[in-house]
Amino acid sequence: MIVNGKEYNLDSLMKSIDLESNQLEHIGSFYLTKREIEILDRNFIDYRTSNSLKDLIMKIQNILEDEDLDPDDGDDLDYVLETISERDYYQNVKK
Repeated sequence: MIVNGKEYNLDSLMKSIDLESNQLEHIGSFYLTKREIEILDRNFIDYRTSNSLKDLIMKIQNILEDEDLDPDDGDDLDYVLETISERDYYQNVKK
């Protein structure tokens, strides 16, 4: 397949997608992906005691305010914060 003058191999692109890490797992009253759980575990954030995504968002924000946080960990936590904030927003929008 050629897109914007660049050739792509769809088979290799499909094989490179990590579907496993994007699987949702039910945690109490909310869902997290396996990737989000791995990042939270690595940063010692106890998501299991959170009773909502908003509660978890507050925990992550408190960790991100720590000046001693490794920049790579900060980037990963920013990713988790962004994805769960978006999920929380869309779950709570009135239809």
